Amino acid sequence: MSRRIKNQKRNTQPDHKFKDMLVAEFVACLLKRGKRSTAEHLFYDALELVDNKTGQSGLEVFHKAMENVKPTLEVKSRRVGGATYQVPVEVRAGRRKALAIRWLISYSRGRNEKTMADRLAAEFMAAANNEGGSVKKKEDTHKMAEANKAFAHFRW
Repeated sequence: MSRRIKNQKRNTQPDHKFKDMLVAEFVACLLKRGKRSTAEHLFYDALELVDNKTGQSGLEVFHKAMENVKPTLEVKSRRVGGATYQVPVEVRAGRRKALAIRWLISYSRGRNEKTMADRLAAEFMAAANNEGGSVKKKEDTHKMAEANKAFAHFRW
């Protein structure tokens, strides 16, 4: 048995506007240099833009986008007898959420819209419609896992 102390999950507070834990985690990953209020304003402005453009609730579109981006399979490198194999494994629930948040933020930062709120809103709407860079990343991850299904017996 490992002698390392297990990391304990910290209790995070839900955001003050929607009382939603997922929003609080997304804002925490969005912020740079500790500027939480700026990150919150960006996120809430993006949801408002989604609200105006689609007519649907911005929070619902955000949740739908998160569900569409969460991966179920990924590949992990496993070294067996001098060769390295890409072994497909299922993704744990916490990692699924973390990857989805990371992909949504990184692909929205790479978009061409003028402000970050516009970029976030555009990526949320695209991901909710199963398109955009973050959904493509998920599909590429699934394709890689499917292509390496022959090495699934190396799973540990």
